[in-house]
Amino acid sequence: MINTNYAGFWLRFVAYLIDVILIYALQAIIILPLLGLLGMSFASDPSSFENMTEAEAMGMFATVMAAASATSLVFFILVTLYYSFMESSKFQGTVGKLALGLKVTDESGAKLDFVKALIRNLCKIISSMILLIGYIMAGFTAKKQGLHDMIANTLVLKK
Repeated sequence: MINTNYAGFWLRFVAYLIDVILIYALQAIIILPLLGLLGMSFASDPSSFENMTEAEAMGMFATVMAAASATSLVFFILVTLYYSFMESSKFQGTVGKLALGLKVTDESGAKLDFVKALIRNLCKIISSMILLIGYIMAGFTAKKQGLHDMIANTLVLKK
């Protein structure tokens, strides 16, 4: 028999908060020092701006923006892979979901494969783009599914 003990919005939200704290702590420990090693700390010396020409300032701005964009893209990819690997693993959920006794399954209750988990997590872009309504839907649908769950045919269940 299929587990119909669906995880509601607030449980999923708390699991998300746990994951965000973990992810951003790791980002602070790994990515920020890496950026410092790559020379992004030049902005910490205000005296370096005094004798800068307009062209040098524009070049510096372009460098900072390129580094920020690249870092954001890499971070997005790593976070998406984290969610997808964890949800398709034997644990069937991220650290936050595990801490709250939740698991991600397909609609028949089976473990997700990596592709299905990746689709689910990429569909979170759509859930986010519409003012987070795709996430809020989990509080109002019969199976407590967000829009990304509906698109990927997945469920979040209490163990």
